[in-house]
Amino acid sequence: MCMGIPMQITAIHGLVARCEAKGAQRDATLLMVGPDEVAVGDYVVVHLGHVIERIDAERAAEAWAVYDEMLAAQEPGPAQG
Repeated sequence: MCMGIPMQITAIHGLVARCEAKGAQRDATLLMVGPDEVAVGDYVVVHLGHVIERIDAERAAEAWAVYDEMLAAQEPGPAQG
């Protein structure tokens, strides 16, 4: 399954946005939304190296809450012994 990741734009250079989420940084193209549709500080959804949508901070936080729950459910519990 592929999922878009909410990230915040930290820099824009032409058609490439530098994005950050939870300490991870990635470059993503702006070909799908256009460079005039986003700005530094905006939250966006990044999918397969492309910014596909601008979102608000609340929606980004809600998505990360769900992702954090999913990741926590996959973590092994304390060793049984």
